[in-house]
Amino acid sequence: MCRRENNDLSGNDVVQSFITGSGSFPTFASLNSQLRILVLSLLPSTISDPKNLGTVLHFIYLSSGEGMGGGIRQLLEQVHRLSRRCLFRVLSMGPLPTHLAFIMDGNRRYAKKRGLEDGSGHKAGFSALMSMLQYCYELGIKYVTVYAFSIDNFRRKPEEVQSLMDLMLEKIKSLLDKESIVHEYGIRVYFIGNLGLLNDQVRAAAEEVMKATAKNSRVVLLVCVAYNSTDEIVQAVKRSCVDKADRDVERIQLVDIEENMQMSVAPEPDILIRSSGETRLSNFLLWQTGNSQLFSPDALWPEIGLRHLVWAILNFQRSHSYLEKKKKQL
Repeated sequence: MCRRENNDLSGNDVVQSFITGSGSFPTFASLNSQLRILVLSLLPSTISDPKNLGTVLHFIYLSSGEGMGGGIRQLLEQVHRLSRRCLFRVLSMGPLPTHLAFIMDGNRRYAKKRGLEDGSGHKAGFSALMSMLQYCYELGIKYVTVYAFSIDNFRRKPEEVQSLMDLMLEKIKSLLDKESIVHEYGIRVYFIGNLGLLNDQVRAAAEEVMKATAKNSRVVLLVCVAYNSTDEIVQAVKRSCVDKADRDVERIQLVDIEENMQMSVAPEPDILIRSSGETRLSNFLLWQTGNSQLFSPDALWPEIGLRHLVWAILNFQRSHSYLEKKKKQL
């Protein structure tokens, strides 16, 4: 490949040079087989926006000569982003969900399956969650709810619970970093559940994150921790009774309970995804998922990826009109 002489070429200049073989930019014929495959993989995205090719070819231009390794890495990232952009444009031609809910099942099995130490599966699961949040942001999905820690999980061995609390504290604090995805994408975070069951450090960190992100509005992330649905319903009924204390408690209406549900800050989920192939709700959002579409891929939570999300949305789009009709009949 030719060594770069300057980096002032625009994307369109690069495309013209690449096609005609003029100038110092390498032609397609001069690329090695790896780069040829990468360029050819961009063809679908160039149909929707030909400028995309120029942008990525510019990366090849800047990566030719010295420092090739870093340029290839940037090129791969750009290819991935452009491919997702093209895919998401196709998906956006149909109805998109407003709210996705996830039961993140399979972290411990993932670690055991790969012979990893305790806690490694949950760390990998956190990375999978960050990727999923990025995809949801790029798709324009407003609300994401995750089942992070059930009240029932407190019945596990004390050392395991403590390990999970330590990991939770670490990850919650990481959301406050300026480089975190929360600040990059303008995500507002709610922690839903009986936070009084958490230790003081974790509870304080959760409250700090909620306060720090209170003005964000692009995406809303609801983290259900020390949560189960029956507890949420019981607490909502209790609050409704307190609200009616000076009046007739027997006149409590359905709307009173719904307004006192912690999940009232978000609409009902359109899709509930549970990883690891399980089809149980496990006491999660029982009140809110009566009309939600369920999707249970076999992948363990750390293995969840873009293809699983796309498949869930395609299934949602296929049955969307039917689900909307059912909602109107209620």
